[in-house]
Amino acid sequence: MARRALKLASWTSMALAASGVYLYSNKYLDLNDFGAVRVGRAVATTAVISYDYLTSLRSVPYGSEEYLQLRSKKQNQGDAGLCQVEIKMSALLLVHLRSARRLCELCCANRGTFIKVGQHLGALDYLLPEEYTSTLKVLHSQAPQSSMQEVRQVIREDLGKEIHDLFMSFDDTPLGAASLAQVHKAVLHDGRTVAVKVQHPKVQAQSSKDILLMEVLVLAVKQLFPEFEFMWLVDEAKKNLPLELDFLNEGRNAEKVAQMLKHFDFLKVPQIYWELSTKRVLLMEFVDGGQVNDRDYMERNKIDVNEISRHLGKMYSEMIFVSGFVHCDPHPGNVLVRKCPGTGKVEIVLLDHGLYQVLTEEFRLDYCHLWQSLIWTDMKSVKKYSQRLGAGDLYPLFTCMLTARSWDSVNRGIGQTPVTATEDSEIRNNAANYLPQISHLLNLVPRQMLLIFKTNDLLRGIEAALGTRASATSFLNMSRCCIKALAAHKKKNTHSFFRRTQISFSEAFNLWQINLHELVLRVKGLRLASWVLALLCWLFPAPH
Repeated sequence: MARRALKLASWTSMALAASGVYLYSNKYLDLNDFGAVRVGRAVATTAVISYDYLTSLRSVPYGSEEYLQLRSKKQNQGDAGLCQVEIKMSALLLVHLRSARRLCELCCANRGTFIKVGQHLGALDYLLPEEYTSTLKVLHSQAPQSSMQEVRQVIREDLGKEIHDLFMSFDDTPLGAASLAQVHKAVLHDGRTVAVKVQHPKVQAQSSKDILLMEVLVLAVKQLFPEFEFMWLVDEAKKNLPLELDFLNEGRNAEKVAQMLKHFDFLKVPQIYWELSTKRVLLMEFVDGGQVNDRDYMERNKIDVNEISRHLGKMYSEMIFVSGFVHCDPHPGNVLVRKCPGTGKVEIVLLDHGLYQVLTEEFRLDYCHLWQSLIWTDMKSVKKYSQRLGAGDLYPLFTCMLTARSWDSVNRGIGQTPVTATEDSEIRNNAANYLPQISHLLNLVPRQMLLIFKTNDLLRGIEAALGTRASATSFLNMSRCCIKALAAHKKKNTHSFFRRTQISFSEAFNLWQINLHELVLRVKGLRLASWVLALLCWLFPAPH
């Protein structure tokens, strides 16, 4: 009976969604505008997913001892005798996959805030089961588009003029569409080529109701599954969405980060044109380039992927450890690479400045100490600073989540051995194994940590695509920034000239040590390369 009711609810919501699309395409009415439709669809999907987990996992409770034993047997035993294990494990993984697909369909149907939250979940590669992250990743490329009629309406309401009065030309087809807005290329009457970011017209009105709905549903799911704690997700959406919907705030963030990182000549942040910007329309300099994970584009344009990876590491280390003002949405569509038309120098173009995390000084310094401890394998300090950041007794899991490395690699030194395919697979499997503990930990740590986790995972995805993941150079750059940040803090808190001089000498010495270590690594790399070249010449001598 319960199953029949849930199926009926699901069919009803799908029928409403389909009719909404039909009516909208015929310009009569979009049923998405009705709160009852959005609520009904979300409630039905949540009920179906919950029922699926309750019935499918009845024999093997998720996260239980038996569940972990099954995962262990599956990974460690041979083919013989694994039939029952495979069947049970397949059932568990299929529940994840079915639920992820239903969640993805809900996000696509309800759009706006739902897509934004789905994209956030899809970015947590090493924190959530792969079935969820791989399924929800499509939301980055399946965001809805507003019609040109809606775009004209928003521009008319916010800027008080028609498009043809403001622009010499305006491309009807957007360069890209996201969950909250879309971007069009245009040319001003003075000849400047610009990018025009226009907010989807209904997002603002629906966002607060959508977040309230998510909060109610998360609380309801917690009653059924007490071990799953996802209120952190709602809290983050509640705090960040109003900021992301204010494009004037985005413009201020862009100018702030451009000023903050002006010493990096490789960074390009598009200029904001304030005279034609509002809370829902943002006008900025048009900058072209290839996505940061597009190796083919880099090869065609003779851009060194290792140089890009180093620049990206320097930029984010500076933001996190030194400035405490962090761009938290570095997915490939928001980070472009190009050769500057004027100079031919390689540049990283940073876009979409709506989501930033401001780190408190206490958090930033503890985070600096933690990474220093991880890089130099000081396990006593790793425990101390993990616990200061709220991890408690779950600090081993916390460090694995933070580094996306196994506990064994953390103990041996994350800078000593590169990530192998086996280790990467182990980490992803553990995201499924320990989901209840991970969700509990995400509720324990400071809220600032949540966007840092997301940022770390997005950056790792870029490094994996470029083939530069966890290089020794990236850890050395992080260590440099940690040393500078900690030294600056000590200098600020002392009035003694002698003490400040002592701190400066200590900082210079530590940085010299890192430079020397990097030089040794490069010499070793060059020596190895020369040995390989000599061996190849010996094996395959040139014809005379």
